[in-house]
Amino acid sequence: MGSLAETIKDDTRRRAVVNDCVALIEAEVASKRGLSGMGIKTAFKAVKGLRPGMIPMAMNHLLDDFAKQIDPLWQECQSSGEAPRAFFSSRKGEIANALLSITDARRDRADNRVMVRAYNGLRPKAVAYIGDAAPRLGDLIAKHAS
Repeated sequence: MGSLAETIKDDTRRRAVVNDCVALIEAEVASKRGLSGMGIKTAFKAVKGLRPGMIPMAMNHLLDDFAKQIDPLWQECQSSGEAPRAFFSSRKGEIANALLSITDARRDRADNRVMVRAYNGLRPKAVAYIGDAAPRLGDLIAKHAS
């Protein structure tokens, strides 16, 4: 069975995973509608405006921790025989909370007030936002860890 943690040990494959993660994030942000969608788009734009390349850099820094959290679920998905998109959709709350445990810890150590403010503003809805991305995340993991 494949592992995301193993996949990202190779620099070329890691870059591909980071690029696909950034594309997933951008697609999810673009898909948001209404007032909350405007809020997330504004916050995302602010984060990107702080430093060019901030999103890929942050994703690269978080990827090892994310892989450690996601790999057990990926192994369970593979053992179950369920399609990754369906499996990840059915476990979206668990996936969101696992990933948010990492970013919450990083936020608690952060010095950048703008980033912390943006994160805290989005955090109350983050489980739902990440849950919405679960099907695409399942596809991404299947692409790179299979």
